[in-house]
Parts: sequence; C-alpha cells; structure tokens
Amino acid sequence: MTVQNTLLPEDIRRKRAENPKMRERDLARILSISEAELVAAHCGYGVTRIEPRVADFLTGMEAVGPVMALTRNESAVHEKIGVYENVSASERSAIVLGKDIDLRVFPSHWVHAFAVEKRDGDEVRHSLQFFDRAGDAVHKVHLRPESDLNAYRQLVEKLANPDQREGVQVSPIASGEGRQESDEAVSQTLRERWRAMEDVHQFVGILRKLNLSRQQAVHLIGDEFAWRLDGTSIPVMMERAVEAQIPIMCFVGSRGCIQIHSGPIMNVRPMGPWLNVMDPTFHLHLRLDHLAELWAVRKPTKDGHVTSLEAYDAAGHLVIQFFGKRHEGETERADWRSLMEELPRLPQASAA
Repeated sequence: MTVQNTLLPEDIRRKRAENPKMRERDLARILSISEAELVAAHCGYGVTRIEPRVADFLTGMEAVGPVMALTRNESAVHEKIGVYENVSASERSAIVLGKDIDLRVFPSHWVHAFAVEKRDGDEVRHSLQFFDRAGDAVHKVHLRPESDLNAYRQLVEKLANPDQREGVQVSPIASGEGRQESDEAVSQTLRERWRAMEDVHQFVGILRKLNLSRQQAVHLIGDEFAWRLDGTSIPVMMERAVEAQIPIMCFVGSRGCIQIHSGPIMNVRPMGPWLNVMDPTFHLHLRLDHLAELWAVRKPTKDGHVTSLEAYDAAGHLVIQFFGKRHEGETERADWRSLMEELPRLPQASAA
C-alpha cells in the first residue's frame, strides 16, 4: 500500500525554508511525512536523486577519504568518522571492515537515495542519504573538510538517477520480527538450541525457526543466559568502561544497516534525556528515556560465552547493544565480563 502525501513539493520546500535550522527528521514528523519525502521534494533544488546501488556506493566511497558515517533508529544515533575500506558486497549483504567504519549492510532495504547539498551561511554541506521503502533513513554519509570533493562528485555522477522529478512514493513496512504465543515446549526448545550455539550469529536463525522476537527470547531463556538490569546500567557501564579503559563494541541498527564502534570510550556527557559519547572519531546519542528494558545476555560460542548489554524500547525493538571488544577466536575479556556481572540488577520477580 502506497501512502499518499497531500503536501505538494513546493509546500514542503516552503516549510523547509521557514524552518532552516530544524533537523529534517523533526520537520518531517511535524509535517506528517517521511524524511525521504522531505528530501525528495528538493530534487533540482540542491538535491540529486541517485540510485541505491549499494556495492557501487560502498566501493566508491574509499576514494572520498575521511567522512562521517551515520546510522540511527528512533532512540540512538551512531556516528563514526573514518574511511570506507575493506568492502565486501553481494546482492543480499555487504560488509565494511575499515579501521573506523564498520558496517553490516542489508541492501534490500536501500530503496531511495539522494545526494544533498545544504547551504549553511557561506558553507555548503554535502551528504549522501539512503532510505527504505517507508522513507525512513537507513544510512547517511556526511562529508568533512578533509573529504575529497572531486571524488565525491564523480561518485554522485556515476550513481545519478535519470529521474530527477520532485517527490517520492513511500509505503509502510510490516515488522519482520517473529512473535508467537510461547509455551513450555517453545521455551524448552529455545534453551536447548541456545545452549548448543557455537557462534553468536546463529542466534538470528534460532529466533527465525522458533518465530520469536529477540525480546521474547530473553524473557523466556531464564537467568542462566539473561537477566534484567536496572535502568541506570548503561551510564554505570560507560562510567566504569572509561575508568578502567575497557574497550567496548557498540551496535546501533536501522532496518538496512548495523553500525559498530570498537574501542575505548573517553568522553561521556549526559544532557537532559540524552546520554552522549563525544570522542574524536565516535559520537553516540542515546535517549535513555526511550529505554523500557535493559538486559544482560549471555550467548555460548566455541570460545566460551560472550556477554552483551541490550536495550529495548516500549515497542520491544532493540535500540542498542554493547559487548566487550573481542575478535573472532578470542575469549571474552575478563574485565568486561566482571563489569557486566556487577551491574545493578532488577529483583528477580520484576523480570517475569
């Protein structure tokens, strides 16, 4: 089903001109349109429609040099400064394994794409913006002063869509997560398959076969493998990671991309409902008031179990995940495991 936007492109551009400082996502929400519709209304007015050819985009980005990669969901914004390098791409998936930019990409959700020029005083800011079928952002790239503007323009020219008309058609996307009525048989099968895991990547397959959401699974598995944490646990975890210089991994995902930070964190700043990390190459903005449940989750691997901190919103969506930094074939860091086991827990009765 296609969602019909009753605003004309010129109406949207006028609203944008009347609110030049407002973030696109916020203005789109006020106008009851998607962010892609807001951007697409400016085709020919600083915006170029491009084709969302993921492999060409990812392989072409290395020549652009240092940029800021941004992936977000409703409650978390993950920004990494670095170079797109070590790219491996196919029709079904793509991976970027750069020193700073680390992505897991799902190309089927990259449906609409634009190159955006935005004037800010005397400065022109350049970005590439990718959206899913519903018009929600899956990934963005913002150029920096040290980026190669000529390489960027060549990439935009290569990806340019022949159709430069204003506007875009969007349609809603149903949740792809399983969710069934659970019983003891389902719980028992989940526990058996969970114990048999040898790789954390097997977890998604287990959920799919049992038609369970991730949140349902952590509720069902029992405290051998998952336990509820107090709402203060993420700030406490970050404070202790900074103090003990424990390198972490931080995962934030949209429908079409998971972006990962691996390394230490240094500069943690709370600001109202937001908890922010403001480090030289990593910025995180997390809405703590959106987090309804926090869990410590333990998954077996052939190298011993690994422990994550997972946060879910009120609708049951995974907002953010944290692990101790490790490489394939390594055991989990003892300092991270100890930190996770010492985080404040909810009383057991509250976890039911």
